[in-house]
Amino acid sequence: MKGNKKLKNAWAFYDWANSVYPLVITTAIFPLFYENYAVHKTILIDGTENKIVSFFGWEVINTALVSIITSSYFLLLCFVLPLLSGIADYAGKKKTFLRSFCYLGSLACVGLYFFDVNHLELSMLVFAIAGIGFWSSLVFYNAYLPEIAPLEEHDSLSAKGFSLGYIGSVFLLVICLILVMSQEGDARAEATRWCFVFTGIWWFGFSHITYYWLPKSNVKNKVDRSVIWNGFKELKLVYGKIKKTVRLKRYLASFFVYSMAVQTIMIMAIYFGTKEINWSSDEEKSTGLIIAIIMIQLLAILGSLLLSKLSFKIGNLNALKIVLVLWIVLCLYAYFVVSPFDFYIISAIVGLVMGGVQSLSRSTYSKFIPQDTVDTSSFFSFFDVAEKLGIVIGMASYGFIEQLTGNMRNSIVALVLFFVIGLLLMFFVPKEEK
Repeated sequence: MKGNKKLKNAWAFYDWANSVYPLVITTAIFPLFYENYAVHKTILIDGTENKIVSFFGWEVINTALVSIITSSYFLLLCFVLPLLSGIADYAGKKKTFLRSFCYLGSLACVGLYFFDVNHLELSMLVFAIAGIGFWSSLVFYNAYLPEIAPLEEHDSLSAKGFSLGYIGSVFLLVICLILVMSQEGDARAEATRWCFVFTGIWWFGFSHITYYWLPKSNVKNKVDRSVIWNGFKELKLVYGKIKKTVRLKRYLASFFVYSMAVQTIMIMAIYFGTKEINWSSDEEKSTGLIIAIIMIQLLAILGSLLLSKLSFKIGNLNALKIVLVLWIVLCLYAYFVVSPFDFYIISAIVGLVMGGVQSLSRSTYSKFIPQDTVDTSSFFSFFDVAEKLGIVIGMASYGFIEQLTGNMRNSIVALVLFFVIGLLLMFFVPKEEK
């Protein structure tokens, strides 16, 4: 089945299905809804207006709460996903886990329709479950890449998946924007809630195209009471292989550090634009943020395709080094950005480098996995843990610095440091396995 065109297209189509979550829920519609709706009182901290919410009696800046909740459920995933991946490889349940987490996440998106600031604890739990479903499904989805495509096609197929994701998510976003912008007052808030429902239905529905074509595992080990122990053994076996694979081990270390910054920027960018840019009016702010979001998504398509071609010419590691340098420059520039025009400029750059670094990071890791391995879920669980633990540290650092100083700009300094360290570690990754 490896190299089958229909199978590869069906695999890439899961990006079309699930990418509406990071755009509508993480980046665009939900952050605007949350920023305006999740507030119990407003206070000034060093001249900056901050919206405060009460969470289990603790008064916290609403955007800082998002950082804390997100980093908390990612920390949970760091402990749970490796074990589940080991079980999936041992019992041949990779497709089952992919489908189950997709259903969990998509149904939670629908549940966000009932988001209520007066029951914030329960509402944020639903928000966390949606994220758990999305990020967990990606582990088992990514693990199919080395199974269905030959090595030389990993970069292009990974880029194709992300491109389909960006196109599909923008398509749904436009529908949501037409729905929301055509309403006023309470009707607009209600329309916004329906966008969360559409996101869940889109993700749930289109994912079945992928499930139809993805092959079932040939592994038929019996699932019994010892399955957890066998999952641990599978994980230990893969960990031993990673330790012996110098290139994979060092690349994972670099990816771990720069992911702290990349994923944090992707999650918090819209909140930065909401709070730190000097918009002339609320209407200009809403319109400007939507323009920036669509710009990022469309340019991300171009970025993923361009970097795939660049990696073919100069190699994956060199291409990633160039992208990390661009990220560093971008963060330094963003620290001083206050005008909408400058915000559009950094949004354009973010789009180009975001699409490239996501697709190339995934395909580079898949290339470095020992060939003909069958433990792909377990291998990708380590990639996923590196990413998630990086997000935990990145989001926690971002939220802690904002809560401590009352200024989101100060959090950008930590992101620059993460990119610099990740870039330096990249220079120690050998081009060929020794």
